[in-house]
Amino acid sequence: QVQLVESGGGSVQAGDSLTLSCAESGRTGTPFVMGWFRRAPGKDREFVAGINRSGNLREYAESVKGRFTISRDKARKTVSLQMNIAKPEDTAVYYCAASSKFGSRDPREYEYWGQGAQVTVTS
Repeated sequence: QVQLVESGGGSVQAGDSLTLSCAESGRTGTPFVMGWFRRAPGKDREFVAGINRSGNLREYAESVKGRFTISRDKARKTVSLQMNIAKPEDTAVYYCAASSKFGSRDPREYEYWGQGAQVTVTS
């Protein structure tokens, strides 16, 4: 059974950096397409960033483009989200997710989900 476990959440001040990590276990074979989503209080879950199987293609939500970087280590089966120049509006629970399809920002296209990691950015 596929499991995704996030780590690295916490509280930072605006302008600081934070890195989230997600470790996959329970499966061998073709790597998943991986993505990060977030859900802020009172809002729907939204796409943040995605990376393809080989790690050479990335996409980002406009709100984080230029500040966040998604990367993956296929050997370690981990995916990371480097968050720079954090803003209070980045405060949310961040979820790691796995899909078989790159390019979709629809959470319904993602088959597996982590439990979420809280990120709080204070001004």
